[in-house]
Amino acid sequence: MKQDPAKKGASCAMKRSSLRHSVKDETPEWMKNKKHPHKHKFMSGRAIAPKGITGKESLTKLVSETFLAYNAARLREACELYTQKMLEPDVTIGMSLAGALTPAGIGCSCVIPLIESGFVDWIVATGANMYHDMHFALNLFPRVGSFQADDVLLRENDVVRIYDIFLGYTDGLMATDDILRMIIKQPEFQKEMGTAEFYHLLGKYLNEYEKKNKVGKVSVLAAAYRSGVPVFTSSPGDSTIGMNMAGVELEGYKCRINPSIDVNETTSIVLDAKRSGGKSGVVLVGGGSPKNFMLQTEPQIQEVLRIKEVGQDYFLQFTDARPDTGGLSGATPSEAVSWGKVDPNRLPDAIVCYLDSTVALPIMVHYAMENRKKRPLKRLYEKREEMLKNLVVEYFAHNKITHLSHK
Repeated sequence: MKQDPAKKGASCAMKRSSLRHSVKDETPEWMKNKKHPHKHKFMSGRAIAPKGITGKESLTKLVSETFLAYNAARLREACELYTQKMLEPDVTIGMSLAGALTPAGIGCSCVIPLIESGFVDWIVATGANMYHDMHFALNLFPRVGSFQADDVLLRENDVVRIYDIFLGYTDGLMATDDILRMIIKQPEFQKEMGTAEFYHLLGKYLNEYEKKNKVGKVSVLAAAYRSGVPVFTSSPGDSTIGMNMAGVELEGYKCRINPSIDVNETTSIVLDAKRSGGKSGVVLVGGGSPKNFMLQTEPQIQEVLRIKEVGQDYFLQFTDARPDTGGLSGATPSEAVSWGKVDPNRLPDAIVCYLDSTVALPIMVHYAMENRKKRPLKRLYEKREEMLKNLVVEYFAHNKITHLSHK
């Protein structure tokens, strides 16, 4: 004879209740009486219980709902910081680019869309990134290769590699060199200038090469030229661009880069962002010299120019460098506070994601494009002279000194 399901359920419930009451509470009295006044604060985060991935999620939903721990969580926090706070209209965003990013296609896929959307206002990049950026406008595209290739064989076959990227030597690098030298021999280059002006002039030519070669919008420098985004290089001699400039100087040409111009112009950008009532934020893709050059703007303001300031408002970095080796590439935002580079009151808005930037940046760019409308272009390149004048005025206002010309 079958038992009534209702009676069976009631019977099981009674047994469980009886079992609970019969089990002795073994919790020690000292533990029962211990106070945990802040436990609720630490345990207030959302439960880690993501739904199964179906393949139909948007990238935003995937990042927001499944990137919950470790560097996945840091990447989610980076996406949220950038999209929700840094892309507000009053924030001036600087981006540094280190590592071989443009030959990997990151310029085309990520940096150009950010420039054209008003999501990055000024850039510090290695000269190598800007040199390899030229290949794209010149229709000399790098090719997918293999990191397991025989390098002796590559050399014998006129091919160079950047890990798993292949470029032609004669018909790639040397062809780019020939065009670059032809450009920097033009009259408008025969003077002393900063890298922002140099790249703006170069970008004008690359913009024309894009049209001529019908390759689309593929050059960062061409996009920066069109959008008025100043691009700087902290060590202009340390790249094939600098090598070619040195080469044509042997022929008597006068294209000279003055690094002091770059130091003052980048500093004036950060100071202008703050003095105009806005905020300043940095997106550091990799580390190295571009990271330092971008962050040194605040010590330049505070330590060297003796102008009262407090540091960057937002700090976001993608890096694979460790902090314990003492290198700048892995230096944390909290360490940067001691140098005046980051506002100590804004450390919650400082994120470091330990992840290959060629993985992290496309995800963040997609997230931003999916969630924010374009911002009006700040066109900082065209405001360089005005911002520099304001920097000079404030410098003399804070220091009891006289300009040399007045002595």
